[in-house]
Amino acid sequence: MKFCRFVPQERPDSARAPLYGILDEYQVREISGAPWFEWSQSPRAWPLASVRLVAPVEPSKIVCIGRNYAAHAAELGNELPKEPLMFLKPPSSIVGPGEPINLTPYSQRVEHEGELAIVIGRRCSHLRDSDDALSFVLGYTCLNDVTARDIQKSDVQFTRGKGFDTFCPIGPHIETDLDPANVLVETRVNGAVRQSGNTSLMIYPCAFLVRWISRMMTLYPGDVIATGTPAGVGPLVAEDNVEVSVAGIGVLRNPVHAPQA
Repeated sequence: MKFCRFVPQERPDSARAPLYGILDEYQVREISGAPWFEWSQSPRAWPLASVRLVAPVEPSKIVCIGRNYAAHAAELGNELPKEPLMFLKPPSSIVGPGEPINLTPYSQRVEHEGELAIVIGRRCSHLRDSDDALSFVLGYTCLNDVTARDIQKSDVQFTRGKGFDTFCPIGPHIETDLDPANVLVETRVNGAVRQSGNTSLMIYPCAFLVRWISRMMTLYPGDVIATGTPAGVGPLVAEDNVEVSVAGIGVLRNPVHAPQA
């Protein structure tokens, strides 16, 4: 099942609070609320061409895992982490499909990082080794962990370099029917493949990450875990178009804009 958030184009601006829906090939069917809570299906539906998809999540936090692919750690000259390298991106960094990534005047080197993202479906805390960690997952989506690489290196810790507004494109929807253990993750810039890697190459797989993170912090429904990026990260410049694709989910597309005045 594909869950999305959307705005019908026909609605007046004053009534354009995003709705949740179920997406199929031709239409979006409205549901009564966020899919990680109880919901019912509305009789209302819109042709896909008449809606605008927005970010499918409104998380309390975005938990990110760094250096989870050996080749990516190597390309940046980093050692493999002895345990998951965890950091946070603020929810204010989220943008949806088609929305621009705004470069910042504070960085001379902004890079893409295409990733598989986990969307939590049930509250989980202090999961045991025997717990089925993926039963706490609603589904999966595409995420671009946009990074000001020069700031990340100069600051050592990741908050500022990862946290600018628009530095977390996510979407286009949440796919519930996916085995995350063996899917292709790719990033294209202006149609050229920059990153291509399989989740089977993750150092720490999805189930491990959910269980491990839950022991540091409670994960709430709608929270997002970004699982790390394959090798091939590279720069973004104004007027680029960047696409993150995850097999079995779809493609997240965003234009890149110059820094705002």
